Amino acid sequence: MTTHTTTDTARSVLPLPERTARITTAAAALATALTTGLAWTWSNDFPGELTYYGSPAGLQLITLAGGILTLLLAAAGLGIRGLQWLTPGGRNAPVLLAALATFAATWFTLIAIAIHLGGLVNLEPGGFAAGVTSLVTLAAALGLPADHTPDTPPTTAWQRFTTSLTATPVARRTRELPGWAEILIIAAAFATGLLAFTYGIDTDDGAPFVGYLLFVVIALPALNRAGLIKRLTELTHKHRGPALAAALIAAASFPFTQDTDQYTIIGANILIFATVALGLNVVVGLAGLLDLGYVAFLGVGAYAAALVSGSPESALGLHFPFWAALLTGAAASLVFGVLIGAPTLRLRGDYLAIVTLGFGEIFRIAMLNLNGTTGPDVTNGAMGIPNIPNLEIFGFNFGEPHHILGIPVATYGNYYLLMILVTAFVVLVFRRAAASRIGRAWIAIREDETAAIAMGINSFRLRLLAFALGASLAGLAGTVHAHVVTTATPEQFQFAGPQPPNSAFLLAAVILGGMGTLSGPLVGAALLFLIPAKLDFLQDYQLLLFGIALVLLMRFRPEGLIPDRRKQLEFHETGQLDVPDQRLPDTDATLGATQAKA
Repeated sequence: MTTHTTTDTARSVLPLPERTARITTAAAALATALTTGLAWTWSNDFPGELTYYGSPAGLQLITLAGGILTLLLAAAGLGIRGLQWLTPGGRNAPVLLAALATFAATWFTLIAIAIHLGGLVNLEPGGFAAGVTSLVTLAAALGLPADHTPDTPPTTAWQRFTTSLTATPVARRTRELPGWAEILIIAAAFATGLLAFTYGIDTDDGAPFVGYLLFVVIALPALNRAGLIKRLTELTHKHRGPALAAALIAAASFPFTQDTDQYTIIGANILIFATVALGLNVVVGLAGLLDLGYVAFLGVGAYAAALVSGSPESALGLHFPFWAALLTGAAASLVFGVLIGAPTLRLRGDYLAIVTLGFGEIFRIAMLNLNGTTGPDVTNGAMGIPNIPNLEIFGFNFGEPHHILGIPVATYGNYYLLMILVTAFVVLVFRRAAASRIGRAWIAIREDETAAIAMGINSFRLRLLAFALGASLAGLAGTVHAHVVTTATPEQFQFAGPQPPNSAFLLAAVILGGMGTLSGPLVGAALLFLIPAKLDFLQDYQLLLFGIALVLLMRFRPEGLIPDRRKQLEFHETGQLDVPDQRLPDTDATLGATQAKA
C-alpha cells in the first residue's frame, strides 16, 4: 500500500483550514491546562483534592499534563524552532490523539464528580471551563488533515477519523547530538517513566486510577505516532549500557518515593512476577514451547526454600543462609524441570501443552496430600508452611525498616531492592542466552523445527535445556516469593485465578508484552499485576474486563506491546514478498550473460 503526505483540508474530519485548526488547538490546549489552576468542585468527598485554586491536584494533574503535551505537539507542527524534534513520525495524528486523551480524562473526571456527589450542581466554574476547553481542543484537532491517505480516499467521517490517527514518518534532516546529550535524554525518559509510574500507583483506587489509566492508554499511542518512542528505542540500542543502568537506577529509586508498605509490596510482587515471566519467555518466547503449568516451578522453589529457611513448621527443621536457600530453590526447580521435560518434550504443540497443564495440577494436588494423613508429612497439606522468617544477610534484617542514604525504607522496600538485584541477574541471563549460539538455535526451532533438525540442530537436547533454564529461573524467584509472603500454600500456585501469579497470567504477560523480547514480559507482568490490584473494587468483573482487553489486544496488536521485528513482519503487511520471485529466468538474457562472460 502506497501512502503520501497530504494537506488537503477535505480529508480532515471537520472542514477547517489547517493553520486555523492548529492554532486553535494550541490555544485551547493552553486554556485547558490553565483551568487546572481553578477549583473543579466544592466538596472534598471526591478523592483528589480538586477544591483548591492555584494548586492542581489529583486528576487535574492528568489534564494539566495532557494540555501541555497537546500544546507542544501542536506548536511543533507550526514550525516553531526547537520543537520540530517532537514529531519525527507524524505532525497531526499525535496532536489528535493527545487532544483525545486530554478530553477523555477531563470529561471522565467531570462525569465521575457528578455521579459521585449527586449531580452537575457540584461542579465549580473551573470544572465547566475545563470541559469546554478540552472539547474545543478536540474539535480543533479534528480539523487537522491526515498525515497520509490510502490509495482509496476515505469517504465517511469515521473513515476520515481512523485515517487521521495514522502517521507516517516525516522526511526531515536532524542534527546529530553528542553522546552525552543522548545519554541525558535516556536518563530523562526513564525519570519521566518513574514519575508516571509512581503517580499511577499512588493514585487512589476507583475513579482517580481509572482516569489515569484512560489517559495513559490514549497518550502512549500519541507518543508512538509522533515517533518519540521509536527515537528513544534507537537511542537505547545505541547506548545499551547506559540505558540499562538508567533503567536499574530508576527502578531502584521507587521505594524511596514511598512512605509506607502499601504500594512497595505491590512493586516487590511485580518484580517477582516479572522475573518468573522472563523465565517463561525462555520457554515460550525463544524455544516456542507452550507450557501451561509453569507456575509449578515457582511453587517448587518456594516450597524448597520454605523447608530449609528455618520455619518452625518445616518438616526438615533446617535453617540455611539465604544464598544456600536460593541455590536450593533454583536447583530443586532445575531437577524437576529436567525430570518433567525429559519424557514429555518429545511431544509437540497441543499435546505438550496438555502434559504441562497436568504437571501443574499434579504438583498442587501433591502438595495438598503431603499432610501426614494421605501421604508423608512434608508440606502440612492445605495449611502450607507458614512463619517463614525474614531474611537476614550480613546482619541486614529485611523484616525491619532501615535508613538508606538518610531516606527511610519500609520492610517491603528491602525485599523490593533485593528483587531488583535478582531481576537484574535474570535479565543478564536472558540477554546472554538469547544472543548466544544456543539462543539462535532456540529461535530456529521455534520458527521451523523440521528445518532446524535438517540443519543439524539437536532439537530435543536444546528444548530440554530451555525447559531446565526456565524452571531454574522460576525457582530463583520462588525462593524470594516465599520470604515475601512468609508462607507457602498449594492454593498460591494454580493454573488460573483472579490474582497472579498463576500459569494463565504468566503466559498472558509474555504474550501481552511481546514474546522473545527482554522488556516485553517485564511490561506485561507489571500491567497484569498492577491493574488488578488497583481495580480491586470491580471484584467479579475483573476477569470479564481482562478477557475483553485480551481480545482487543489480539485484534489490534497481536504481536504484543513491545514486539521484536520478526513478529511485526509476521502479523502486519509490509509489501515484502514472503519468498523470492521464483519465475524462470529469461533465456535470452541468460544466454547473453553467458556469452559476455566467455
